[in-house]
Amino acid sequence: MGIIEDIKYAFRQPNNTLKQLILINVIVFVTLIVLRLLLTYTLGPEVYHKLMSYIALPAYPPALLVKPWTLISYFFTHEGFLHIIFNMLNLYWFGQLLREYLGDRRLLSLYVLGGLAGGVLYILFYNFIPYFADRVFASSMIGASASVLAVVVAAATLLPNYTFSLILIGPVRIKYIALFLVVLSMSGAVGDNAGGNIAHLGGALIGWLFVKQLQRGNDMGRPVHAVLGFFSGLFKRREKLKVTHRQPVSTTNGSFGGRNSYAAGTPSQHEIDRILDKISSSGYESLSKEEKQKLFQASQKD
Repeated sequence: MGIIEDIKYAFRQPNNTLKQLILINVIVFVTLIVLRLLLTYTLGPEVYHKLMSYIALPAYPPALLVKPWTLISYFFTHEGFLHIIFNMLNLYWFGQLLREYLGDRRLLSLYVLGGLAGGVLYILFYNFIPYFADRVFASSMIGASASVLAVVVAAATLLPNYTFSLILIGPVRIKYIALFLVVLSMSGAVGDNAGGNIAHLGGALIGWLFVKQLQRGNDMGRPVHAVLGFFSGLFKRREKLKVTHRQPVSTTNGSFGGRNSYAAGTPSQHEIDRILDKISSSGYESLSKEEKQKLFQASQKD
């Protein structure tokens, strides 16, 4: 199987959002490497910089009005090897935790919301904080760090005592990893990459809010699901309508067995909230096998 076939297979697979997000970032990164080499050697580096101006998020609002898509394209774009490696590793490690009990759809909506929040906060700071007044016209931003930090903080909010084994350090609870990354971003909010670090903080805030609202029964990702569902529906083939006749299945209690068995096996929102509260207080490892199975069923339903 060739590379193109591998990519197509990855996007055809259901419940594969995490790998798809990483794959999109890698494809954009490799494409930009090739274009930078070709354009620099043929038409000159200024052509490549012009191309990047249509992908990077500008801080100047009139420029954003002309290129509104950059509010999304920027958080799928990287230029440095260390930048993309660090982001994709964190996305994979922490994203695996989230998708295990929140499901792929919520992971996708959190990634998008984190990127949007980071971009909006970046624009607000550069236009309303005097410290950035002399940079607003020429500043732009790329990178998935805001989206990734949203995933990191969301995982740490939901599973604060879950541990990762870090090289040379050993087991560390992920709440401390998230705290370190947030403090690191705060310390860089006045440096050369101030805009990027400000965006990180916007993503971190959304990650915390997303889980807190979810524990209260409010899914902040519903608008994202609705928009993505609308656009995906435009590209789906409509199946021909088929009319079939099915005999009802009689049961001892006078109802359809299939429907009742499904309802009985599906955990209620109250059960899920109770399990999420238990994770927040005692960690994922404290769950029983039955509780873990209920989380899995809920993630499959969503």
